[in-house]
Amino acid sequence: MFIQTESTPNPATLKFLPGQAVLEAGTADFTSQEAAAVSPLAGRIFAVSGVTGVFLGTDFVTVTKAEDVDWDHVKPAILGAIMEHYQSGAPAMEGASQAAHAEHDGPDGDIVVQIKDLLDTRVRPAVAQDGGDITFHGFERGVVYLHMQGACAGCPSSTLTLKMGIENLLKHYIPEVTEVRPVAV
Repeated sequence: MFIQTESTPNPATLKFLPGQAVLEAGTADFTSQEAAAVSPLAGRIFAVSGVTGVFLGTDFVTVTKAEDVDWDHVKPAILGAIMEHYQSGAPAMEGASQAAHAEHDGPDGDIVVQIKDLLDTRVRPAVAQDGGDITFHGFERGVVYLHMQGACAGCPSSTLTLKMGIENLLKHYIPEVTEVRPVAV
């Protein structure tokens, strides 16, 4: 098994490409060993000292490290953990992965459908290339609330991505959108 790695815009994250499916659908974001209990793959990666986050995509794994840890020290152990996982035959996730976007009940249902469609077709594929994901969290009084995951969480350029990229895109296609804000979940 050959696992490729790619850098991301976030220097604290690295994207690992195992060359086979990671999740059948959706994504999963883990920020602690305890949260990763539902994922044998994430659990193995969190066992590596210095790992602070694991994000699973359809064909990639993004790992976030602590600031005081050097990639040269943890990368070989992470590669080993991913390889061990695939050799074990265990699933990446136990049970179903969660829906990407939050549900929205309210008078703006048509607008929310448009927002989610633009996120799914224009934003999320591009962000996945960088090892992350951005999902819909809410819409209220013209403000779209988005949750940033994987390489996007804590990325130095995430504010620029939100304001100059996603906000401008949504405002262009949906006049009711006035602003985009990040949320922490």
